[in-house]
Amino acid sequence: MKKIVLVIIDGLGDEKIPRLENKTPLEAAKTPNFDFLAKEGICGLMVPFKFREQEYPTSDVAHLALLGFDPRKYYLGRGVYEAFGAGVSLKSGDVALRVNFGTVDKNLKIINRRAGRIEKTESLIKALNKIKIEGVKFYLKKAFGHRAVLRIRSKKKLSSAIEDGDPHKVGVKVKKIKPKDDSESAKFTAKILNQYLEKAHQILENHSLNKKRKKKGLLPANFLLVRGAGMLKKIPSFQEKFSLKTCCVAGGTLYKGIGKALGMDLIKVKGANGKPNTNLKGKFLSAKKALKKYDFVFLHIKAADSLAEDGDFLKKKAFIERIDKNIIYLFEKKKPAKENFLLAVSADHSTSSLKKHHISTPVPILIFGNGSDKLEVFSEKACKNGKLKKFPSLNLIAILKKLR
Repeated sequence: MKKIVLVIIDGLGDEKIPRLENKTPLEAAKTPNFDFLAKEGICGLMVPFKFREQEYPTSDVAHLALLGFDPRKYYLGRGVYEAFGAGVSLKSGDVALRVNFGTVDKNLKIINRRAGRIEKTESLIKALNKIKIEGVKFYLKKAFGHRAVLRIRSKKKLSSAIEDGDPHKVGVKVKKIKPKDDSESAKFTAKILNQYLEKAHQILENHSLNKKRKKKGLLPANFLLVRGAGMLKKIPSFQEKFSLKTCCVAGGTLYKGIGKALGMDLIKVKGANGKPNTNLKGKFLSAKKALKKYDFVFLHIKAADSLAEDGDFLKKKAFIERIDKNIIYLFEKKKPAKENFLLAVSADHSTSSLKKHHISTPVPILIFGNGSDKLEVFSEKACKNGKLKKFPSLNLIAILKKLR
């Protein structure tokens, strides 16, 4: 039985872009290694999971599904995964939320959802961690860049049944936190969080770092945009569910958190940061080494998604080419060849560089190590003709286990 390496390139799929001769960044990229793997492997299109009420797939839900856990049964809320990934401890009754440092005007209208992708937020976080309201403890921890995690802990019962404060749009006002049900715990959580966000805004507005940023013509990080409230609940581990000893190699907080929530061992890689300058060579070498100990290696690569969300299709194309160049470090002779593992390469969802957000189109997938399609290239268009055809992401782990 072969071991499995699953490489997820976040937001890999895209739309045709006029400036790339109506090709997607993947189609336009020079990817000789991916093309070889597609030709000598089997391909298809995978349909990302999304809840019915969602306009397009989100990273947390999409990853949970492709790792074989039906989100309708096992989803914990984005905040829990972010907390795990950032190293924030949670206990029963805590509420965790994902946070963006954002920029708002005096009327609380959002100017920028990422405060210009601010990096150094440590002093802001330190100031905000002094806030206490009605005995409720608020703990904010940096994730990476403009992102953070907020943990709420109280002796009174809390609830994750609260709406997001982040409207996911610029040019509109931040949303007041509202309870999703009539429970006293949801009403209390919404009330206390609104008070916290108001106090946090006042502190951020007057913080010396933001005053300096304004003087330099930079966007101030003056509001916490919160979303994805979640709470702990017991779920089986990946190993318990699939009888595969598993690990996770990732730089992004969310993906490490999902791995941890599923009981995966986290493999630390120096310089793996979820950004375009992430240590790709180190990640692939670590995955290769991990195969000696683990049956299943989940390797996540983030930046293609972020670049598309910034509308930078040229950098997305270049980053895909970097991944292609570095994937050889998975193999013994530094070139793709049949070995003792099954390799799958795909994405959690597609991200449009034109629309600058996730889209619902299927993602290309190649599986190398058992069978061949003889396709010429790895792309959204080519993979339509693969033997795997089109299948839901929830079926991926079952397909990989069957092929190994």
